[in-house]
Amino acid sequence: MSADRAIWGRSSLHALTVSAFVLGLFSYWFGIADRYAIFLYGHLGAGPFDSRTVSRYWMTGLVASGAVTVLYAIANWFAGRIAGLCWRRYVPPPWWQVWVLSLPWLIAGIPGITMTLNSPTLPFSLAVRCAAVAIIGLALALMPGKTAAQQPGELLWLAAAGLALSPSLLLLRAFEGANVYLPATRAYGIALGSNLIGGAVACGIGYGYRILRRNVWKTGHLIVGALIWSYLLAPLVHHLFLTPPRYRYISVADNFFASTPTVQALCFLALGVQAWLVVRVQQKKCTGSGYMPSANG
Repeated sequence: MSADRAIWGRSSLHALTVSAFVLGLFSYWFGIADRYAIFLYGHLGAGPFDSRTVSRYWMTGLVASGAVTVLYAIANWFAGRIAGLCWRRYVPPPWWQVWVLSLPWLIAGIPGITMTLNSPTLPFSLAVRCAAVAIIGLALALMPGKTAAQQPGELLWLAAAGLALSPSLLLLRAFEGANVYLPATRAYGIALGSNLIGGAVACGIGYGYRILRRNVWKTGHLIVGALIWSYLLAPLVHHLFLTPPRYRYISVADNFFASTPTVQALCFLALGVQAWLVVRVQQKKCTGSGYMPSANG
C-alpha cells in the first residue's frame, strides 16, 4: 500500500512539472506573445477566427506536446543514467498515471488561459478543442519516457522505424493536391512512392532489429512512434526551425493533416497496415529460424 502511494506521489510530481510547462507555453502564446506573429493575423488576409487561424490555435496543443516528448524523454534518460552510476535502476512512474494526474490542470488551465488572456479571447468551444488536443498529444508524449530511462537503445530502434512509417500520415495525403498544387502524376508519385520506400525501410529496420536484438515489436509501438513523429515532433520542428526567427508562428493543420476525414482515415489505415507488415516480417524470420521471442512489453 505504501509502495502504491509512493508511485502515485512521484506521478503527481511528474504531472505537476509537465502541466506547469504546458500551461506556461499556452500562457506565453496566448497571453504574452504577439498574436500577429504567433498566429499570423493578417497573413493572406487571415482574421482571428477564420478556419486556418482556428487550426493554429488547437495546433498549439501538438507543438506543446512535441516539446514535452523531447524534454521528458531526455529527463528520464538522464535519470536512468545517473541511477546506473549508483548501481540502481530508475523506474519512472507509469505514463498513464502522470497523464491522468495532469488532466485536471490542463482541463481547467488551458480554457482559463485562452478565454481570458490577450485579445481576442477564444470562445468556450474553441478553448475546449485546444485543451482536448493538448490532452491527446500529452498521452503520446509521455509514452516513450520509460523506454528512454531503461532501454534507450530500444527507443532509438523504434524511433527509426516510426520515422520510416511517417510518410503514411504526412505524404500519402499528397494526392489531395493533384491538379491543384501539383501535377497529378507528381502528386500520386509522392503519395505512393514515399509510402513504398518508407514501408520498405521500416521492414528493413525491423528485420535488422530482429537479427541483432532477437526480439519482435508490437504493432501498437510502431503506430505510436509514427504518430509522435508526424503529429508532435514535426509541428515542433516546424515551429522552432522552419519559421523566421522574428515570426516563430504556429503552423496550420493543413500542413500535417488531410483536408477530409475520409483521406485522414485512409492515412491511419495505411499506417496500421504497414506497421502490421513490419511485425509480420519479424515474425516470419522468427518462425523460419525456429525461434519465437516475446514481444516488448
